[in-house]
Amino acid sequence: MKNWNHVKVESAEKGAEQAYRIIKDELQHNRLNVLGLATGSTMIPVYKKITESDLDFSHVTTFNLDEYVGITAENPNSYAFFMKQHLFGKKKFKETNIPNGMAADLTAECAAYEQLLLKNPLDIQFLGVGENGHIAFNEPGTSADSVTHVTQLADSTLGVNSQYFGDDERIPETAITMGISSIMSAKKLILLAFGEKKRAALMKLVEGTVTTEWPITELLNHEDVIVITDLEI
Repeated sequence: MKNWNHVKVESAEKGAEQAYRIIKDELQHNRLNVLGLATGSTMIPVYKKITESDLDFSHVTTFNLDEYVGITAENPNSYAFFMKQHLFGKKKFKETNIPNGMAADLTAECAAYEQLLLKNPLDIQFLGVGENGHIAFNEPGTSADSVTHVTQLADSTLGVNSQYFGDDERIPETAITMGISSIMSAKKLILLAFGEKKRAALMKLVEGTVTTEWPITELLNHEDVIVITDLEI
């Protein structure tokens, strides 16, 4: 990695402040027109700071990393619902894009989403990381050349995700996700990772060897990555 900035913070809340400052700076210097977004508890404090701010995002187009296959946007466990609840329902954007996991033709949906990404190059992409090193839903073994596609979620990912679903709810086993190549096309990547469960994945990044078994290591091939974490790495 030619330009990996490691930002050590005391807590996830402090990490959110750092992420917000970067977004604010890029926005105020007219360097942010297309923003890639992530979901999950890590992003909630970041989105809270954005929605409570007076920053103007009305010219910014957004793209989300992924969405479950087979659940509607009205389902509380969908990422469309998450984004509306935590960001889109409170802050105006020019346009928001989330893959449609209910599309009749998922292959066509993936192709259309990738075409939109090509037409709207990402200035910044937010990322989290799974305990098994996945970025977006690019599970271990995913090719570095992958573009937006339907992916089978790993057993470990399903185990983590099960906490968000009720006992009588079926946990989606597949999702539409931006591919690794799609993510790497962003000008700047901001990875947020907090807590001991993320240490193994971050240590693979620190080791400096790119391997498909730990998708996070693909970030070593990007020229502008900021890693915000509360871990000593």
